[in-house]
Amino acid sequence: MNDQPNQGRTTARSQGGVTVFLIGMRINSLVAVRSWWPTLMAMPRMLKELSSDSGSGMLGYRLLLGGPRLVCVVQYWESQDKLLAYASATGKEHRPAWAAFNRRMRQGRGKVGFWHETYVVPAGSYESVYVNMPAFGLGAATGTVPVELRGERAADRLRTAG
Repeated sequence: MNDQPNQGRTTARSQGGVTVFLIGMRINSLVAVRSWWPTLMAMPRMLKELSSDSGSGMLGYRLLLGGPRLVCVVQYWESQDKLLAYASATGKEHRPAWAAFNRRMRQGRGKVGFWHETYVVPAGSYESVYVNMPAFGLGAATGTVPVELRGERAADRLRTAG
């Protein structure tokens, strides 16, 4: 990942619809390492698997930390269909990790929390701007272009995205 800022204003190259998937865990008991460590370690394997498969549909992701107890991953996907296909695919990392997580949840008495949210965003319903930033968010997932190609104002970029 290039961490050098792009000078000036850029916007995400993406023009079609996008699916945004937020997934995370909260460590409710720091001392219950056996409850949360396997969950924490499953995500890097899935992200590596998805990143190495250009046909998976995952465009990119960003790991975010919310203090010592909260871990969140923002994922950008080509479509909800590809996200759901990965979630249910046999022979991929997700299904065994999900089954193991559910077994631990039944035994763990709330020592780790889990959540996810999925947003299906049609073309023309999002815009972005990055000022003196390295590629970030959707721009990192799909590439960036100079903002003037899409419009100087957010309203302009929303109109041209559709």
